[in-house]
Amino acid sequence: MYEPLIVSEDIHLHPNELHFTAMRAQGAGGQNVNKVSTAIHLRFNVRASSLPAWAKDKILAQRDRRLGQDGVLVIKAQRFRSQERNREDAVARLLEFLRQALRPRKVRRATKPSYGARQKRMDSKARRGNTKSLRRKPEL
Repeated sequence: MYEPLIVSEDIHLHPNELHFTAMRAQGAGGQNVNKVSTAIHLRFNVRASSLPAWAKDKILAQRDRRLGQDGVLVIKAQRFRSQERNREDAVARLLEFLRQALRPRKVRRATKPSYGARQKRMDSKARRGNTKSLRRKPEL
């Protein structure tokens, strides 16, 4: 039995929801890269997952190129030379993506400039206007 992946205190993923595909990695690596399928594609269907509805909405609202229109998140891992380490890397990156997407956003509070800041701004505007008025031709 596989142990669930912990996204947060109240959100857990079952490993059966993750679909792995092995393929040959790109880039340099000599003969090993041409013979062995070490790169991993991790596919996670957000819409069909066991996540709560509010979490699915938040994740699908993310603007990320790894998230397709069909709600499938695809993570490609090819950093390491072994398939197992790439699999672990893909899962770690998935969990990080989900934690980032589900993190509560800071509430923005409207602020007003202080009285001193407004005063300083008005003084600098007056000074600037005075400097510009001195550039005009004198009135006779």
